[in-house]
Parts: sequence; C-alpha cells; structure tokens
Amino acid sequence: MAHANRRAAWTVDDLRSDPGWVFELDALARRDLVAAVRKAADPAKTVFDYRRDDFDLGSAWTVIAASLREIRDGTGFAILRGMPREDLTAAEFELLTWAIGLHTGVARPQGKASHFMSAVRDAGIVYRTGKGRGYSSNADLDFHTDSADIVLLTCYNVAKSGGMSMVSSSVTAHEVLAKERPDLIEVLHQQHYFSRQQEEAADEPPFYPNPIYDERDGLLFSKWNRNRLRSAQTIDGVPGLSAAQFDALDLLDDILRRPGVMHTMYLRPGDMQILNNHVTLHSRTEFEDHDDPVLKRCLFRLWLAPPDGVALPESWRPAYRATEAGTVRGGIAGQGYDDARRAFEVRQAADLGMHLV
Repeated sequence: MAHANRRAAWTVDDLRSDPGWVFELDALARRDLVAAVRKAADPAKTVFDYRRDDFDLGSAWTVIAASLREIRDGTGFAILRGMPREDLTAAEFELLTWAIGLHTGVARPQGKASHFMSAVRDAGIVYRTGKGRGYSSNADLDFHTDSADIVLLTCYNVAKSGGMSMVSSSVTAHEVLAKERPDLIEVLHQQHYFSRQQEEAADEPPFYPNPIYDERDGLLFSKWNRNRLRSAQTIDGVPGLSAAQFDALDLLDDILRRPGVMHTMYLRPGDMQILNNHVTLHSRTEFEDHDDPVLKRCLFRLWLAPPDGVALPESWRPAYRATEAGTVRGGIAGQGYDDARRAFEVRQAADLGMHLV
C-alpha cells in the first residue's frame, strides 16, 4: 500500500540528504530545562505526584514540540541533542525525562512491576528466555517495536564499547518485501502470536495475537518482536508457525538490517531519541560496560500515549487495550498496577484532554 505519509518510507540516503529529523537545544533552552527541574524537584514526591504544570520547559519546549511533530508527520524518528546532562545529577536527569514525558503524553507502564520509567542498563538479565527483557541486558537485540505509540529514550552514560543504536522504517521494509516477494507480503498481515514474557496482568492471557502489519485510514502500522514470538511458541494454545511465516519473518529481519534501510548511530550523553513505534523498528548491538558503577551505561526510557495519537487497526486491541484516536493506550500493565498509578493516569489524561478507558 502507499502510506499516507510518504516521509515515513525513508532510506538511509534520505536521512543523510535531509537532516530535518535532528534537533538541537541552544544554551538558553538548556538553562530553561535545568531551572525547570531544580524548581520542581521535591524529594518527598514520587514521579506520580508531579503534574505537567510543575515544569515550565521554557524555550526548550518549542524545539521538543518540533521533534514530536517529526515523529508524527515526518520520518517517525527524531534525535534531540543538547539536553543538559553535564549540569544535572542522574536523578535530576531522570526527572527531566519524566517532565518532558508529562508534556508529551500519558506515560505507560513497562513491565511486571508496572513501572512507568525504565533505567536502561545491564542488570544481568538473559535476553533470549521466556521472561527476558532487552533493556535489562547487554545483549545484541532483535529489531522490534515497543508496546506504546511513542518511545522516548534519553542518554545519561554510554558504554565502554558497543551499544550502537539502529533504526529502520517499517514502511520501507514493507515496500521492499512486497517488491521482492509479493507472495509473502500477505503472510505478514496475518495473525501472529506473542508472549507477554510472564508479565501479564491478572485479566490477561500469557500471549496475545497481532499481525506484523495492518492498515487503517490509509496508514500502515507495524508490530514485531522476534524474541516474544519465539517465546510464544512454547506456550500451550499458540499455533505453530508455517513455513511461509518463517520465510516472511526471516526476510523481514534481513531487510531491516540492510545498509540502505538501517540507520546506525551512537547516542551521546545528552541525546534524546524519539520513535513512533507504528512506523519504525529499532535495535541495539551488544555492549561492554565500564567497571566503575558511576560510569556504567544508563539511559532513561518512557513509553507514551500522546493526545494526538491516530486511530490504530482493530487488530492492535489485544496488545494496546484501546485503538481509538487520542486514547490512553498501550504499555504492559504488569502485576503492580495500583491506585496510585491509576490516579496518575486519570490526572494526566485530564490535563491533556485524553480519553481513559
């Protein structure tokens, strides 16, 4: 299909010829962010106690808002450089990430503990298991989408070596696959099954159905995670994969890593990467970390549902719980969801004029 936003079907050459996906904060914007965090910070508060109006992002918001428009209407991918990492402690930098999230959308829970902010660092987790999560390991990751409309990642420390980020357009990959193997493209529009990695809420089964690609209102959407698909194959009730499915998925992963399709970069301290999960897939190479705990690789990750989110295909409902435009949706509800989290979602949705299911 022809995607309604043609800029979402980018190649590496497109990114090089038009750097409109890269944004930079100037000195005034950085000072505004530092002031916003230091004025609002209260050690007696949890992140759920903060409101959007607690943080005046000043001139920085104009640049941040432009980067958000780029992921919605453009490439689906943006890098914001120049966050004031050198002027903030790790805790302050994490709070700044949360503050930007409060202005962007409603944060979504990210796992078994129902945590709304993830510190992306090596915690010794084995990635390729029935309950492995990539953000807590140092492993080379499969190309995947996260379970939310937007993933926002801020970089505080980098690894000793490795940890390169990769991003590919799922729209471009779909076009390439349709051209090379038109007999396989419809296979990717069929239902596939993904494990919840033993993080399901009480009202959820251990796996969910979702096609790799689906369409709505002239837009093409993608959802892919080989590790979760592989794990699901060990769960009772999940159908086995056909030969055509294996062929289609292997070709998809091959296309996503081709030099003309895959953009590679190393995030630097003070960088923020923002991705539209519906039109991009991302990955990361294995890394070797520092011995000194103070220097170890650390990024902060938010999953967000924005107020201007488009309607999703109905097939996304088992994973996202809602598909309507502008709703609070997505995330991994987990097993620690409580009244404090619900109250936060209610307040934040009201602040942004969003519907909460």
